[in-house]
Amino acid sequence: MHDSSKFFIEKTNTNPDIAIILGSGLTNFFDTKNIIAEIPYTDLPDFPQPTVKGHAGKLVLGDVAGIKTVCMYGRSHIYEGHQPNDLAKPIRVLKDIGCKLLIVTNAAGSLDENMPAGSLMAISDHINWSGYNPLIGKNYDDYGPRFHDMSDGYHKYYRDQLISTAKKINQKIYEGIYCMYSGPNFETPAEINALKVIGGNAVGMSTVPEVLVANHCDLPVIAVSVITNLAAGMNKTKLSHKETLENASLAEKNILNLIKQFIEEVTFDDSSRNN
Repeated sequence: MHDSSKFFIEKTNTNPDIAIILGSGLTNFFDTKNIIAEIPYTDLPDFPQPTVKGHAGKLVLGDVAGIKTVCMYGRSHIYEGHQPNDLAKPIRVLKDIGCKLLIVTNAAGSLDENMPAGSLMAISDHINWSGYNPLIGKNYDDYGPRFHDMSDGYHKYYRDQLISTAKKINQKIYEGIYCMYSGPNFETPAEINALKVIGGNAVGMSTVPEVLVANHCDLPVIAVSVITNLAAGMNKTKLSHKETLENASLAEKNILNLIKQFIEEVTFDDSSRNN
């Protein structure tokens, strides 16, 4: 067990059921009255410190309809200079402290003109074009096997529940394949065209490392992209991080409402891994 895991359990005396990672521009998951504890990443030695605007850098424990939920307010990225292996540690901490499900969010560019800024996309699969994998190197046998399966990387059992919840609350949601580049530059129009050819629907600079590690340690995961712009070459304006943050903020209410409603209704099923 990681030192950060021991610290969290000693401080909160809680084993949360669900973990959430907030992506760029998503800043406040819990209402103040529902927060149980806040721990800055500076107190958690296994959590790399985020350096990008829009990522607060703290672990927040709260309550959603009676379900203990822990939320990473901010993540770190490979483009910040972090070693890929370091991005594995926070996910293993979430596994250590008892989480049964990980919900990952991100801001992403759309490869489909029919999926405009402000849309939500449930990720069904990914293409890792970052050139990095946080599992390269020594395998941690206590967490998972040397070679692990990714055929249900974005857990269909839980993803189906998420989509069902979206329909119930009349929240339009797309499904698609997320493509990861390392960044920090936005992709070129040629790279975007290549991703369209191989079947990509959205593109970003995160999520894949966390999903790989979660699957390795048998922590079921689902993910939702907030579409913040059309990708390079698909509109007349230049891309900017400012635009990403602004459009993510506009969609924040919708994605957080969807996730909270999903948590209220989620049915845990340990046998669903092979469904």
